[in-house]
Amino acid sequence: MLPLLKTEIPGPRSRELSARLRRCESRNVTFLADDWPVFWERAEGVNVWDADGNRFLDFTAAFGVAGLGHTRAESRDALTAQAGVLMHAMGDVHPTELKVRLCEKLSALTFERWGAGTGKVILGNSGFEAVEAALKTVLLNTGRRGVIAFRGGYHGLGFGTLAAGGIPFFREPFRSQLADFATLLPFPTEVSELAALRVELERAFREQNVGAILVEPIQGRGGCVVPPREFLRLLREVCDAHGALLIADEILTGFNRTGALFSCEHSAVVPDLICLGKALTGGFPLSACVGRADIMDAWPLSNGEALHTSTFLGNPLGCAMALSLLEKHADPAVSRLVCERGEKLRTALTDVGQPVRGMGLMLGMELLKQNGQPDGERATSIIKRALRDGLLLLADSPTANVLSFTPPFDISDEEIAFLAKLLRAALR
Repeated sequence: MLPLLKTEIPGPRSRELSARLRRCESRNVTFLADDWPVFWERAEGVNVWDADGNRFLDFTAAFGVAGLGHTRAESRDALTAQAGVLMHAMGDVHPTELKVRLCEKLSALTFERWGAGTGKVILGNSGFEAVEAALKTVLLNTGRRGVIAFRGGYHGLGFGTLAAGGIPFFREPFRSQLADFATLLPFPTEVSELAALRVELERAFREQNVGAILVEPIQGRGGCVVPPREFLRLLREVCDAHGALLIADEILTGFNRTGALFSCEHSAVVPDLICLGKALTGGFPLSACVGRADIMDAWPLSNGEALHTSTFLGNPLGCAMALSLLEKHADPAVSRLVCERGEKLRTALTDVGQPVRGMGLMLGMELLKQNGQPDGERATSIIKRALRDGLLLLADSPTANVLSFTPPFDISDEEIAFLAKLLRAALR
């Protein structure tokens, strides 16, 4: 459905809630201004309703979480049914069968499906926890503390992931407290850059005690940056040559977002560890680090006290929601839908007259000034104008000049046309 606006944006109720939030939340968290934000009240499919009754078309899928649509019936019903029976268990002491089934399913969809044996799982709550579990696994497995990561990479905001993060805005304020174990290298966009990258990789392995390479198959917060297909193959080759592990951060790119169940499959590369989250449940905090069994078995056998755990590990609500969606994600028809819808969206965005990059339904439009410099101000202006027209958009890249498009998978032709019409007007 196309947007339906009943009042000015933001409306009176959203403005009132903004004033209340300003008084009681850390001022760093939510951006509050006269023209931002609207406060969500409910959502369904590709639409979101705010506290003032306005209906918006969501091209963010709520940070990529709602790939299969907001308030998906299977996920909602699984949550409701589970909440009526058991809302919490003791995940590493007295867990539920749901945790068993979810770990089995994640193994089946990753390493078993790739022909690489059984996968073993560490569950978490947020995406950064999955990445930090992977980093701990590397140290236990290889005995090496060093990690190669990439400029522009975003792996979450925990202290471990910040140390390997490639966006200075998030890392620099806390640099004095971060461990120094990561080497940041350029993230390539052309095949011609791979030879130089290989040299840099080899130098890092000679000079640092490197145990792993951490990479997003496509950078998200970095600005929807797509490397050549040979990039992951190069990383796999270098890791194999040096006995290091390859970590694929697929928190955003996983579960069909790029037109394959997992983005690493575009390059036919099997990582040693894969980090998952966001669309895993469609709306509940749950993440997973899945690794080859022989690698994960570097963790010591629990003697009654887990070395890595959390209070809500394997929460039955999140496990039930994830299990309700994983069968749908495993259906090849979903990947085909994303590819088809992605081509429609790419064509519409290209016709607007700006360069478009990305894969599947993870696309970005970079805005530049006449001198070629990033135009973050223009991107912000377009996003705010879009909000007033009933469209939810976000910007990515370290300079916030890349309009990002990660809508739910069943976005319609009419809704894509509405977006393109709005962008044409805004860019004029």
